[in-house]
Amino acid sequence: PPMFEGFTSHTIPVGNGIDIAASVGGEGPPLLLLHGYPQTRACWRKIAGPLAKTFTVVATDLRGYGESCKPPGGGGHETYSKRAMAGDQVALMRALGFPRFRLVGHDRGARVAHRLALDHADAVERLALLDICPTATMYAATDQAFATAYYHWFFLIQPADFPERMIVNDTHHYIRHTLASWCRTDGAFDEAILRHYVEAFFDPRTVHATCEDYRAGATIDLVHDAESDAAGQKLTMPLLVLWGRRGIVGRTFDVLAEWQKKSSGDVTGHALDCGHFLPEEAPDETLKALLAFL
Repeated sequence: PPMFEGFTSHTIPVGNGIDIAASVGGEGPPLLLLHGYPQTRACWRKIAGPLAKTFTVVATDLRGYGESCKPPGGGGHETYSKRAMAGDQVALMRALGFPRFRLVGHDRGARVAHRLALDHADAVERLALLDICPTATMYAATDQAFATAYYHWFFLIQPADFPERMIVNDTHHYIRHTLASWCRTDGAFDEAILRHYVEAFFDPRTVHATCEDYRAGATIDLVHDAESDAAGQKLTMPLLVLWGRRGIVGRTFDVLAEWQKKSSGDVTGHALDCGHFLPEEAPDETLKALLAFL
């Protein structure tokens, strides 16, 4: 990915034939960064270098995204469950010699991070979730305004290969439109990074995998979350939640209150003056909040 100066690139086997791509840099306590949709680990480019002055930063491409493996989905969508995707990341960090680490996730990466922190609580020292509320909470609050703003939640979960065909038909326009429609800050994306994100979706396997990510979010992930809720399972580590004041999550939900329901530990957080893409729209404010918390 562009602009990870001073980082080394790795492709790490994590089991079951899956390889995960990562950029690693810096020294200090390990810190794992997980990106969202429709992006790659390059979304951290503006803050990864400064974070690497304090931490050993590991920025990965999620299963199905960027340079990581893209196995076919289907069936019950377990291949792209957040449980499976979280397992990738735990195995990767262990392979790097980091059985315990700090964790930051944005968007889909935050959903993977949430499940990781539930399934592997002993591995996570501190957790930061950027611009999400719990998946079931967001589905339960669906009304016309939410469905209009988050239409992709309902488009991408349609049976294969309908959304895949639609996206592949004009990938360039779809990705650029998606990024622009969720962003509220002029200049957040330069042409080089836009090309990078678009080109990452030129691979039809990526388009399919990312649709499977959302299909899992509407099916098997809800089952896993409901099982955790029924068992009284909550996040136990310190939790920071950040969100964009001008994004749909910040306008629709009491983000802090929703995450306090999911945690038995300390939960802090606040809004930043931006849209959905915090690390790219408000990098200085995001970095400041993360450094203070981590």
